[in-house]
Amino acid sequence: MSSLGLALLNSLDIGLLLFVIAVGLNIVFGVLNVINFAHGALYMLGAYLAYSCITLLGMPFWLTLLVAPLGVAVLAVAIDRLMLRFIYQREISDSLLLTFALLLMINESVRLMWGTGIHVIDPPALLQGTVALPGGITYPLYSLFVVGIGLVILFGLWWLFNRTRVGKIMRAAALDREMAQVLCIDTKRVITGVFAFGAWLAAVGGVVAAPMRAIDPGMGDKIIIESFIVVVIGGLGSFTGALLGAIVLGLMYGLGGRFFPEINLVLPFVGMAIVLLLKPHGLMGKGASL
Repeated sequence: MSSLGLALLNSLDIGLLLFVIAVGLNIVFGVLNVINFAHGALYMLGAYLAYSCITLLGMPFWLTLLVAPLGVAVLAVAIDRLMLRFIYQREISDSLLLTFALLLMINESVRLMWGTGIHVIDPPALLQGTVALPGGITYPLYSLFVVGIGLVILFGLWWLFNRTRVGKIMRAAALDREMAQVLCIDTKRVITGVFAFGAWLAAVGGVVAAPMRAIDPGMGDKIIIESFIVVVIGGLGSFTGALLGAIVLGLMYGLGGRFFPEINLVLPFVGMAIVLLLKPHGLMGKGASL
């Protein structure tokens, strides 16, 4: 029983971290109609900035969790103003090509600035060690912190989209941008803000993941594949779909790693293929929105 409980906790840990990262990709697509291939690179950049803030500047982890994602969001504003805003009215294939180019540019910039080696950072002292849970389960304290961060962002996003004027403006821009302009909504500012917000979420995921995973130039490539699996399973452009897809993928990793280690690496792709065959638009169906 403790083995199953541990596997479920691991699934929740992985799933909520993937949700934090993939929901930014989904929000950007839902509002901007842009599939951001560079999303994984922004996640990686958040992790590298966290490494620099902590090891080079001596900044505490809690301040880094605020500063590093903000730095990535500022970069995202520059990317939107200088590049992306010129292709918003074009075909999706144009945004794919441009964001793929951005992915390559950010990857090479990271290699030039931080090298090709692997970097690690330790969790903050407050979150080191393990905690005893009911059922005889001993679980890392930092992993519980990741679960907590995921839940805070989950409920924060729900509140943003359903209870605030900003969220309603974002939903209006996603549903009908021209009508939003007629209603005197500054859609250009909304678009820039949404892209920066998606980048901020990716960077938060990078900072939170940094003490758990090795920081290397290839980490963004792996996470963008997992993020696309999440949105394919859940439904592209759907907030609820991002949560459902992330939990499903987390269960595949958590339970698969515990009980089916021989095929654990291929389980996500098998699951994605089954969803595409049965529900091509994802589990939340076509037309699901923020």
